[in-house]
Amino acid sequence: MSAELQELAAKAWVYGFPLVFDLDQVNRFVAEGMGSLDAAPFNTFGHARTLAGPRDTFVSVNNDTIYSIAQIDLAHGPQLLRVPDSGGAYYVLQFVDAWTNNFAYVGKRATGTAAGRFLLTGPEWSGEVPDGATRIAFPTAVGTIIGRWACDGEADLERVKELQSALTLEPVGDQEPAQGLPAPDPNVPEELRFWEKLRVYSQAYPPAAQDLVAQQAFAPLGLLETGPSPYLEAPPDLASVLTAGAEAGHQSLVTALKSGAGGAVVNGWQLMYHAFDYNDDFFAVGTLDSPEWRIEDRSKALGLRAGAAMAGLWGNHGYEAAYAPIYHDSEGNELSGEHDYTLTFAPTPPVDAFWSITMYDLPEFFLVDNPIDRYSIGDRTPGLIFADDGSLTITLSTVAPADPAARANWLPTPAAGFRPLLRMYSPKPEVFDGTFEIPPFVRTR
Repeated sequence: MSAELQELAAKAWVYGFPLVFDLDQVNRFVAEGMGSLDAAPFNTFGHARTLAGPRDTFVSVNNDTIYSIAQIDLAHGPQLLRVPDSGGAYYVLQFVDAWTNNFAYVGKRATGTAAGRFLLTGPEWSGEVPDGATRIAFPTAVGTIIGRWACDGEADLERVKELQSALTLEPVGDQEPAQGLPAPDPNVPEELRFWEKLRVYSQAYPPAAQDLVAQQAFAPLGLLETGPSPYLEAPPDLASVLTAGAEAGHQSLVTALKSGAGGAVVNGWQLMYHAFDYNDDFFAVGTLDSPEWRIEDRSKALGLRAGAAMAGLWGNHGYEAAYAPIYHDSEGNELSGEHDYTLTFAPTPPVDAFWSITMYDLPEFFLVDNPIDRYSIGDRTPGLIFADDGSLTITLSTVAPADPAARANWLPTPAAGFRPLLRMYSPKPEVFDGTFEIPPFVRTR
């Protein structure tokens, strides 16, 4: 086996993982839905009617907002998006292309909360934008809109449902029905299926021009071949290289995530405020096209793109929502449900919207069932008890604390390893300039 070719395969796996993982989820949402979201055809919103729970098996799904998600196919023409007036309430529609680039935002931070119209167009479109509408150009013909509506619990659900019902998509002009994704050859052996998907998808949805150079280097792996799949009867040596390369690429990504590669680490927290800055090419409505939100080193950007997809697919830029995951306690030991911990905020995270800590299992980063149905804790959690000095101590354990105050501030953990995630929506400058420091997890048992 050629060591150089295996190394190339590992690099290609990391490069292509976001595209394949993303489009697998696109297909899933269209065909099956996800937990609280029923399946919805292309160019149609699917709406969750409750906050996410353990049934919503999606990587790092949030428990703060109600989702409205649409898979978009613009191959046959544009779509007109209408958004309602949210009455000043926080919401965001995040636009993600097939390569997981966040290329546009609509919502309170980006465009305000008044009603609006937006023309969604594909890469090859040319024409007139309707009066009163704003164009949003998709870099790839297929993309995703992830809508998040702030929701203050059960009593607030009806308000959110009304807003969801007023969120619409409609085709502009006569169009053929959306065809959806091209189908990889189903007869390719399972161990090479990833490579077949990457070959087919990367040709159907070309990346940014600057990434085509990297993609051309993968020709020896068969990724540039058109027509019949080269993986149907791949030579044994090539099959071995691709299988080993996939394993090596996957392991390198897992290791990088646990080590905090790509972001500063403070008190064990990985400050992934810039984990979604890998988009260096497409800046539409609501994005910030400025040096502090771009990554100059393209090789580093592609590695971060893969890590962001694995640990938090469809996550926002830091200026919309700042994320910080954690794997280790104050002594550097991996977090585990075998132990109890406390986390004391003094002060609490500085935000213009809201903040939360959500509990996830390993390695899938899914929500975990618990006896009080609490999957996150934050500034909107009812009944929290603050100390006299204004600080907030959160207890994290598998068993409910005996002390009433600790129980009020309890975030249940899985029995095994876990990874919490701090989210700060519309973060204030103190989050980015280091004035605010996230406290460590302190083991108490």
